[in-house]
Amino acid sequence: MIAFTDIVGMDLAKQALMLLAVDPELCGVVIPSAVGSGKSTLARAFAGILPESTPFVELPLNVTEDRLIGGVDLEATLTAGVRVVQHGVLTKAHEGVLYVDSLSLLDSSAVSHIMDAMSRGEVLVEREGLSEVHPAKFMLLGTYDPTDGEVRMGLLDRIGMIVPFTAQNDFRARKKIVDTVLGKRDSEDTADELKMLGGLIQAAREQLPHVSITKEQMQALVQTALSLGVEGNRADIFCIRAALASAALAQRSDVEEEDMKLAIKLVLIPRATRMPEREAEADEMPPQEEPPPDEEPEAEDENSQADTPDAEAEEEQKETPDMIEELMMDAIEMELPDNILNISLASKKKAKSGSRGEALNNRRGRFVRAQPGEMRSGKVALIPTLISAAPWQESRRQESLRKGIKKRNALIISKDDVKIKRFRDKSGTLFIFMVDASGSMALNRMRQAKGAVASLLQNAYVHRDQVALISFRGKQAQVLLPPSQSVDRAKRELDVLPTGGGTPLASALYLGWETAKQARTKGVSQIMFVLITDGRGNIGLQAAFDPNAEKAPKEQLEQEIEALSRSIQADGVAAIVIDTQMNYLSRGEAPKLAQNLGGRYFYLPNAKADQIVDAALSF
Repeated sequence: MIAFTDIVGMDLAKQALMLLAVDPELCGVVIPSAVGSGKSTLARAFAGILPESTPFVELPLNVTEDRLIGGVDLEATLTAGVRVVQHGVLTKAHEGVLYVDSLSLLDSSAVSHIMDAMSRGEVLVEREGLSEVHPAKFMLLGTYDPTDGEVRMGLLDRIGMIVPFTAQNDFRARKKIVDTVLGKRDSEDTADELKMLGGLIQAAREQLPHVSITKEQMQALVQTALSLGVEGNRADIFCIRAALASAALAQRSDVEEEDMKLAIKLVLIPRATRMPEREAEADEMPPQEEPPPDEEPEAEDENSQADTPDAEAEEEQKETPDMIEELMMDAIEMELPDNILNISLASKKKAKSGSRGEALNNRRGRFVRAQPGEMRSGKVALIPTLISAAPWQESRRQESLRKGIKKRNALIISKDDVKIKRFRDKSGTLFIFMVDASGSMALNRMRQAKGAVASLLQNAYVHRDQVALISFRGKQAQVLLPPSQSVDRAKRELDVLPTGGGTPLASALYLGWETAKQARTKGVSQIMFVLITDGRGNIGLQAAFDPNAEKAPKEQLEQEIEALSRSIQADGVAAIVIDTQMNYLSRGEAPKLAQNLGGRYFYLPNAKADQIVDAALSF
């Protein structure tokens, strides 16, 4: 395993982890980065610089609720004949680190339990007749790929630092990474470096209570948070703590400007929702009229309005020194993304929670009932299982005695007694956009579709929705955006939108149907097609597989489209057709397509993105 000191680059992430090691009250670090960037390696190496005996627990994505928060150990309980309680993963991470790789893919129920534990510092276990409180105060370390989706805002709000990670594209740095991984490292040197780093962190922990920060510096950090539109008060506190930890790490007793800049980069900038505005320059201000030389300015009374509370607050805000603005802009200019509105946190505006549907399954969601089943097929419903077994205990003990098996206090449970929990899981919708990229209106249609996709993705995390985009032009349809919840991925995939050529509508329907089938194998039950087209197809399905195929006659094309549409309808896929053709050019193809799909028809020749979204959500 690669040691913390051997990892090349990722300096800002390293600084964040060292600050967390100095002050656990920062609660955690999140590192979003692309696949293969080394974020997971760095996270696991973090355990090597922590004080000895500090727990470092890795949380698997498929963790069950009983393993996460604890509960009754069924096997031990049945063996011993008395209730045996087992502690969950959150409790095992007490006074240590809980590490979650692919944090954005963690089940929403597990995220809720983690959020509750971080707020309380303990876990409340209320299940299967058990009511206990277990300590669970830990630092959360999370890594994830932004293209896999975003992390819940409520969880990020409880974590102190979010590293604005950038890819390592420098040739020398990448070469050094390869040499480090493949080359031979001196284990003694590595051990010495880790020992020195551990000593530095321990010294910083001892120095931390003696570090001071001035009132003006705290005011500067709070004002920076306001200027960046950072929501909530936790960020202000985390920012001050990060500045204190940075000073302690440098063995200083006072916070300096470089400590404040680092705190702004790690705490405030990833939470920004707007660009800060520079104060107007003095030479741009309109000149003020000077009083006539023969008139003396009126003397201010001691009880003038300047002394009122409101005026004092206003004056305090005006007294923000120039250093604050310079500090804020220096920290921001190199780190703030080009489009501030697309930052992961900034896009998470207030929205109604919930989902558009529910599906039954045996693994997660809201417990609705117990049903017969095998232990390996789901979660055991303990109380119903024991109730089912209770009436037969006496007869089973006598049967055991006849067979020479002595079981006095232990419960005897057969396979027929086992009851499995049945859950109702909230599931989102997969919106598959199929956009006609042929003809003169293609560019306009693609622009509309891109806006609608971005709009749906803004709140996809709330409803667990996914969006896919299929473009059809030329000989066949093409998936431009596979099912995704990521705004960043959609922007990257949809930057170049090819247009022009024929209209392979049948190919689009077939490809959309295949995409829907694949999604269903992954547990997506609600799927909707959103077709932005005039409904005229002039390229047959055979041309998608054989470029040399002859052009099919019009009647055959119509039969293909009708057969595919009716099959899609029979498969339970919802659909809407948005007609973009001008009324005087329309021949009724789009309404007929909507009818064959069993969907709804919208005539929107000049549709805007929000109109398309409203149509999709109104179904």
